Amino acid sequence: MITVTASGITPADLIAVARGNARVTLAQDALDAMRASRSIVDAIERDGRPVYGVSTGFGALANTFIAPERRAELQHALIRSHAAGIGAPMPREVVRAMMLLRIRSLAMGRSGVRPEIAAGLADLLNADITPWVPQHGSLGASGDLAPLAHCALVLIGEGWVLAKDGTRISAVDAGVSPIALSSKEGLALINGTDGMLGMLLLAIADAAHLFTMADVTAALSIEAMLGSDRPFMPELHTIRPHPGQAASAANLHRLLQDSPIMDSHRDDLEHAVQDAYSMRCAPQVAGAARDTLDFAATVAARELLSIVDNPVVLTDGRVESTGNFHGAPLGFAADYLAIAAAEVGAIAERRVDRMLDVCRSRDLPPFLTPDAGVNSGLMIAQYTAAGIVAENRRLASPASVDSLPTSGMQEDHVSMGWAATRKLRTVLDNLCSILAVELLSAVRGLQLRAPLTPSVAGRIAMAAVEEHAGQPGPDVFLAPVLEAVRSTVSGRDLLTAIEREVGTLA
Repeated sequence: MITVTASGITPADLIAVARGNARVTLAQDALDAMRASRSIVDAIERDGRPVYGVSTGFGALANTFIAPERRAELQHALIRSHAAGIGAPMPREVVRAMMLLRIRSLAMGRSGVRPEIAAGLADLLNADITPWVPQHGSLGASGDLAPLAHCALVLIGEGWVLAKDGTRISAVDAGVSPIALSSKEGLALINGTDGMLGMLLLAIADAAHLFTMADVTAALSIEAMLGSDRPFMPELHTIRPHPGQAASAANLHRLLQDSPIMDSHRDDLEHAVQDAYSMRCAPQVAGAARDTLDFAATVAARELLSIVDNPVVLTDGRVESTGNFHGAPLGFAADYLAIAAAEVGAIAERRVDRMLDVCRSRDLPPFLTPDAGVNSGLMIAQYTAAGIVAENRRLASPASVDSLPTSGMQEDHVSMGWAATRKLRTVLDNLCSILAVELLSAVRGLQLRAPLTPSVAGRIAMAAVEEHAGQPGPDVFLAPVLEAVRSTVSGRDLLTAIEREVGTLA
């Protein structure tokens, strides 16, 4: 059970709800904060004061006065008109994350809504009712207006729900009990960065795992290519004190110890004095990505403490318009992390290409097949990785610099944070596939070094991959093998097994 308090939630709470189906409840301090905030809005209603979003229209219609008897109608009309997305549905985990984050923001007591509104969203989560949120519609302007409106529409008993089989059904057919909105509540349900923050937090969790797995696959590739572990000695990284670089180098050095394969060429004077950049500079690239991840996590942590509604209801009774809903901090962080993740994949693909090239692989057979010619081995698997690297380079182009004015020039600079976080998730999904190709290639290389045996990590990885790929031999239908190895990369079992033997990796 995740309890949402007036001070918010943690990234772990979000993962538990979005991916682990944890139930949600509201703490007493959150209920009290919302009631106090609502009492201020009720007082404004009684006094007849003009306040944006309470007694006026929205966006370019901010100067249009709304009569008291039509203000509830205004809130429902706002939700219907803003639920204007189009395209395939967003993944269930993203929508659940977005809903939890909207509960979190309302629970902080600066939005002027009744506790019933936040409780209604929690009820949807607990009943496993996921609104159908189209992928297109948000500019990250006043936050994620259209995606949040699609969620709010289900709360009022309208709109679409994502059925268990992936189809679309109506909120009525899903059994939703509608909630009637009062003044300010419709606006409070849709003004926020919850979609882009939810995707960024999910991406941060995925990137943390994949960056560690990138060190694992790099170490196995270096071992398979008879590389050196000397560039990863700690004293070589204290003289360039980037924390991510030191962490990645420590991982690589630890993973390459106790390896008969590595020991076989330590005293070979004809062995290469320096490994190629894709081997020797692995911690410099992966480490820079880790530091970028730390930056993104810092931004996301700040946003988790933020109130991003507009207008906000201050505890002294004022209701003030803000720009806190603008998604620039999240868009910048997502674009930066996408660049870093793309480079982690790019250097991994270079190691794959090197392992497959008989001129550079240090006596491994062409394309890692013992019978090259009749068999092509992993030739086309490298093509696949190269194609994905090319796509990631296109996706690494920042979305956050591509503002377009909207709402009659009232919203004349938007963040594109929704687009930035969406494509970040695609980059990370692609990175997982690239690392799967590297893991398969590295294991093939280690197998082909027999009778020499690899490191502890290498032996564990070989056992895991051999379940799906078997031993080197005649060509097989490779796509199912790659899919299985991809699941090995994305899952936690292989990393857990390696850490059980070599210690926790950064």
